[in-house]
Amino acid sequence: MIKGISFLRPAGSPEAYDRLASFFAALGFALGKGWQEQDSHPNDEDLSLGTPTSRGAAFLAPLGNLEFVDGRFPSTADVLVEVTAIDAVYQAAETWLRAQAGDAGVARLSNITETHWKSRIFTVEPEPGFPFSFWAWTDPVKGKPVAVEGDLSAAGMKFAIVVARWNAVITERLLEGALDALLRSGAARADIQVVRVPGAWEIPAAATAMARSGYVDAIVTLGCLLRGETAHYEAIYNEVARGIGQSQQETGIPHSFGVLTCETLEQALNRAGIKAGNKGFEAAAAAIEMVSLRRKLPASDVQTGGRT
Repeated sequence: MIKGISFLRPAGSPEAYDRLASFFAALGFALGKGWQEQDSHPNDEDLSLGTPTSRGAAFLAPLGNLEFVDGRFPSTADVLVEVTAIDAVYQAAETWLRAQAGDAGVARLSNITETHWKSRIFTVEPEPGFPFSFWAWTDPVKGKPVAVEGDLSAAGMKFAIVVARWNAVITERLLEGALDALLRSGAARADIQVVRVPGAWEIPAAATAMARSGYVDAIVTLGCLLRGETAHYEAIYNEVARGIGQSQQETGIPHSFGVLTCETLEQALNRAGIKAGNKGFEAAAAAIEMVSLRRKLPASDVQTGGRT
């Protein structure tokens, strides 16, 4: 039944209202729906013709708490704002105060201090009489769910690399990068099967066959499509991407996408190890991580890849 909580404070003057609104906007608060009341003229029901008498601006945070304290009250303002990057917030507050009132304004900003409840905190008065405390946990993952992530150890894993021969000057570089990533990460050479196909169009069919064989844990797909001067490029790319994705969904075996789609040969060379890293290496690393992640997730009763 409870929808939200709001704290209302009178600003005292239009100038103070504007400064407070400016301060919270500078710190990145989401601006909520404001309001404005007006006096209507006698016998005039159109409030738009009246004189403004009061106004409000709401600044929203993702989570609000109403907290009561029994015993020693912490030496903070009565409004505490939890943040994720307290140093950046502090710098934004200091910049705003200095722009508004110079050194006198910065004097209303305390230093960041450590608390006994394992956090860091500072207090600021953007307007005299309006103190606010900003704080963050010392432990950056405090209060957050621990993520399940894959590791980059390929020991004991089996892989298939499906690589197109078309544009071999590119795809061979991608293959070298993929093999480098797998072997560096602990995969045995005997557990890596390289499957060559004529071009990118044939990659999904070969990838599906390998995934359904039940002998591999992940598929690395490598190819290169150059736009050229016809629409052929668009048709091939769409079907290749769709086919690889469909194979992964139907078999449950991770497929990493290392099919380059470039405008020119120079762009492709840059992505195959010249300037922008080797996308074959990156695709293989993604495959390793996905196999590791899949092994950490709860087992499924659905049969995938010929195995349960």
